[in-house]
Amino acid sequence: MRKFVILGGGYGGLAMIQGLTNSHLPPDIELVLVDRMPFQGIKTEYYALAAGTASDFDLRIQFPNHGQLTKRYGEVTSIDLENKLVHMDQDEPIEYDYLVIALGCTDRYHGIPGAEQYTNSIQTFSSTRQTYQRLNDIKPYGRIHIIGGGLSGVETAAEVRESRPDLNITILDRGSRVLSAFPSTVSAYVEQWFRDHDVLTRSHISVSRVEEGTVYNGDEAIYTDATVWTGGIQPVKVVQDLNVPKDPGGRVVINEYSQIPDYPEVYVIGDCASIPFAPSAQAAGAQAEQVAEVIHALWRGETPKLHKIRLKGTLGSLGSKAGFGLMGKTSVKGRVPRLLKSGVLWLSRRHFG
Repeated sequence: MRKFVILGGGYGGLAMIQGLTNSHLPPDIELVLVDRMPFQGIKTEYYALAAGTASDFDLRIQFPNHGQLTKRYGEVTSIDLENKLVHMDQDEPIEYDYLVIALGCTDRYHGIPGAEQYTNSIQTFSSTRQTYQRLNDIKPYGRIHIIGGGLSGVETAAEVRESRPDLNITILDRGSRVLSAFPSTVSAYVEQWFRDHDVLTRSHISVSRVEEGTVYNGDEAIYTDATVWTGGIQPVKVVQDLNVPKDPGGRVVINEYSQIPDYPEVYVIGDCASIPFAPSAQAAGAQAEQVAEVIHALWRGETPKLHKIRLKGTLGSLGSKAGFGLMGKTSVKGRVPRLLKSGVLWLSRRHFG
């Protein structure tokens, strides 16, 4: 049997399994899914779990069952590319003939002292649970600061406002406006929503250090009861430790087939791969589908035919009744994008579940 190991059961990993099993899977292939948890967490909705507007159980999707699929649960500690081994914490190493690295991302703290120790994360199910506990234990009129005014920071602020109307919420962003990757009209709409709902935004903030109860903007002390970090991401440490070429963001450089050039039996997808898209669930899933087609073609002894990956757009929510997004070059704002996002979530559950 040839062992095909998939590291990570997120959007990319599950799309990979579906792409491989939906077509004819050679009978001598054993798929092995490795994940720290026995279910996929819907990471695009972690902000709602942190705020308390969605439950832990609501954000789980069970992994699929298949006769040629084995599941291994545990923490990956390192990957030995030369000897084709995946090392596990408190478990035996896993040998592989083919490997897909789809381990996702973790917070990037940009070397800011105290940022990792004194801020709360929404990057993993476990850390998001802890963030929920911290935010919802704050007494009325407490102060919450969210560092980073991108999509995650905006959605977190809006959801916490819906969950805790009694709290003082501020977004601290280094740019001139929130959602700097979106058109200015979208930023203006979101800023107005924040003003209408008493969420403060502060621009041109340069966080110099973080201490317990205090965020420093240069020498200015900003006092807080809890701080949520949404100020940047990077590939997980296992990928950071790989001795292979990477781009300036730390993502692994891959060839046209998403392989590591010196290790063609290893594929990298999603947030860990240097692809021409911002990290997202949609990009990971689309890339994984293409990689599955590539692998099937190679197994048939054919030259893979590549299609251009086209993403459908980005949607964000402002609580349960408003939203925003970018569909191609068209900005959308208001009730419709919120309904669209709810529909995408429903389809995602149905597709993967």
